[in-house]
Amino acid sequence: MTAQKNPVEMLMKWAKERPNAPWLFQPVDGQWKPYTWAQAEAQVRSMASALRALGIPPGSAVAISGRNTAHWFFADLAASMAGYVSVGLYPKQSTDAVRYILNHCQAKAVFVGPMPDAHEFAAGLPDGIIKIAFPYPDLGIACDHQWDDLVKNSEPFSGYTPPDPKTLATLVYTSGTTGNPKGVMITGENMAFATTGLMRTMPASGQEKFFSYLPLAHMFERGAVELASIYLGAQVYFNESIEKLAEQLREVAPTRFFGVPLVYSRIQSGILKKLPNEKLDRLLRIPVLSGFIKKKIKTGAGLQNARYMFVGAAPMPMPLMKWFEKLGLTVLQGYGMTENSIYATANLPKANRFGSVGRAMPGADMRISEEGEIQYRHPAVMAGYYKEPEKTKETFTEDGWLRTGDKGRVDEDGYLYITGRVKDIFKTLKGKYVAPAPIEGALAKNTDIDQMCFVGTGLTQPIMVMTLTPEAQKKPRAEVEAGLIADMAAVNANLEPHEEIAKCLILKEAWTIDNGMMTPTMKVKRNEVEKRFLPLIEKHAKNRDKVGWE
Repeated sequence: MTAQKNPVEMLMKWAKERPNAPWLFQPVDGQWKPYTWAQAEAQVRSMASALRALGIPPGSAVAISGRNTAHWFFADLAASMAGYVSVGLYPKQSTDAVRYILNHCQAKAVFVGPMPDAHEFAAGLPDGIIKIAFPYPDLGIACDHQWDDLVKNSEPFSGYTPPDPKTLATLVYTSGTTGNPKGVMITGENMAFATTGLMRTMPASGQEKFFSYLPLAHMFERGAVELASIYLGAQVYFNESIEKLAEQLREVAPTRFFGVPLVYSRIQSGILKKLPNEKLDRLLRIPVLSGFIKKKIKTGAGLQNARYMFVGAAPMPMPLMKWFEKLGLTVLQGYGMTENSIYATANLPKANRFGSVGRAMPGADMRISEEGEIQYRHPAVMAGYYKEPEKTKETFTEDGWLRTGDKGRVDEDGYLYITGRVKDIFKTLKGKYVAPAPIEGALAKNTDIDQMCFVGTGLTQPIMVMTLTPEAQKKPRAEVEAGLIADMAAVNANLEPHEEIAKCLILKEAWTIDNGMMTPTMKVKRNEVEKRFLPLIEKHAKNRDKVGWE
């Protein structure tokens, strides 16, 4: 199963077949500026020539930074057309990570896009790297070249020859909850196999419309939005800023929506802010009103046209999925990792099983090892970690299967269930192991919780460390405590004694990417929670209160 054309060839195909059809919509001063397929191809061809003219050696790494924009796509395709390896950088990447990645891949140039904290990003840029500014105002970084000038002064690239599919196409650096990021080597064959499988299972229906806001440096957004839009001929609207996400999602009303659990949780909070749960449940029980309420909520959230609503990057709590389901919004949980091009399993509209992450995608060979680890072997699995032969060797079994580090089980119908992380399992002072993920998922039915992390290393009994949603922070403490204690008791009733939640510790400080508590893909850094809050955890472990506040 191989794609007939690579992404650059697909761009050329659409530019020829539908030159005047809009592909990308970039927000500029509150207006959507469209780029047609022909305009996109012209930008890409001219920039490919410009990169060559800058004297960058063939096969070199070229980095792309900033939030999601039309020019992120153009830069990625131009680098590919010119024979370079693209390397995505997160908009909120730390200075140390920027420096490490650019030095590690020996990037010769970096495209600079709009981003917060540009001064921190600039501090990580190595001496001598060529800086090319995307055409957006107030980038905050002095650059050697301007995109528009290079495009205007360069002849369109001609004579493109598709590379060998096994050639390195892009380096995707894992955001990582520990240690330095690892450069996952993704080839043209990897991308083609994954995208072709995606098209087979989720074909286009009419004019598809995507909303791009998750980081393009991550393989999830790269595959599900950028690559999928190129192969499906779908339109893409870019989010201008996180503050405008809810407003612009309503404007766009995409046919496919992709999010991480935290995004769905925030959508839920926004709805409950206007319509509290008790009132919502009461209205949904009234037959005459139920359909009207559901339609109004869907339209208000911008999800009325979404044929597919996917969640990935981290497990979504079952209570949150069921909450959306009662509104007639089915959130489909999928599973994958950068190392297998996010091509593993997915639930589908007519084949959805709650609690699972779906069945294997076409051609995605999967097995569960004797230790319970989920493993894969298929053409979308990475070529390895860049310049890391030892880590690559550790990540594959002797017979060539990718170790995911996740534990799971498969039911009789082939649905995969994630039961925890091999490395996340901790041992309490009682000498018994605890898998935190399922317990966190069970307590997530409490809608006052924003983020949580179950810890127990060095403790007699595990503690759930958490932060509250902005709405919950305004509630009386007694009300929040009563809800947590009741939900904690319900969760504990189904656990072994050594697994039970001893208490909930509520922290005042929010966990964000900025303060290092979350990865750029919005996963909680478990080791960082344990390290940073260890004194508080140990202090609260000594008293018997069911809820502690800091």
